Amino acid sequence: MEALLEITETELADFIQITNNLYGLDFSGYAQESLRRRVLRLMKLNTCDSFTSFKYVLANHGVSDDYLLNEITVNTTEMFRDFEVFKFLKEEVFSILETYPRINIWHAGCSTGEEPLSLAILLKEQGLLKRSVQYCTDINSEALSKAKKGIYELKEIKEYSKNYLRSGGEFSLSDYYVAHYGKIKMNKELGQNMLFSKHNLVNGTSFNQMQVIMCRNVFIYLTSEQQNRVLRLFVDSLAPRGFLILGAKESAVFSPILNELEIINGKLKIYRKKR
Repeated sequence: MEALLEITETELADFIQITNNLYGLDFSGYAQESLRRRVLRLMKLNTCDSFTSFKYVLANHGVSDDYLLNEITVNTTEMFRDFEVFKFLKEEVFSILETYPRINIWHAGCSTGEEPLSLAILLKEQGLLKRSVQYCTDINSEALSKAKKGIYELKEIKEYSKNYLRSGGEFSLSDYYVAHYGKIKMNKELGQNMLFSKHNLVNGTSFNQMQVIMCRNVFIYLTSEQQNRVLRLFVDSLAPRGFLILGAKESAVFSPILNELEIINGKLKIYRKKR
């Protein structure tokens, strides 16, 4: 029987210190249980039967910093995920965005790009795509590379299509991609106004005058201190009366920065900058 891998709090603290000192990566802000699961997965991937043996791999630079970063950061997404959010944006927010000559949207933690593409489709159907610029950032370079390509598994498309229609999509999702050998390639037009860049939310700089910031299911992996810091970054990046959309399991109620936002839809975690 395969031995059960374990890691103590002390060993987890050692991992944080080693990766910071030797690789220049700061994982101290990650929620402990989430980080523990990712480290245990790394140990298994590197065939280490104990943290001691994994520590030796780390100390001797047996892995690269990009590899560590890509494995520790979580990339789980899908097109039109939480379709109610996209439906709300289309029905309640797009009419406000129409009043701007240029629409700046920041996808913070864009992962492999399904969310920006989902929004691009709805923006196109509303006639807003050409004057929209979507800034797509993530800490994971591997995820960003996939996002730029816009190639996904065909087997996922049935669920994506269902959620597209639930989001208020007006046509068929198949109008926006070409299928080939079990893959789909999203239409090039959708990504023409997308700018991709590597960005660390915890210590990164702000993006100015964003009408919309979407950051969903990133906060849950950060400590409350780091969450507060990132929320400050978002509020500073929003244009007056700009919108902030967080994940379904996330909230800004813990932070005094909430005083600078009004709750537009508490269930969907949609906020708006007061001024």
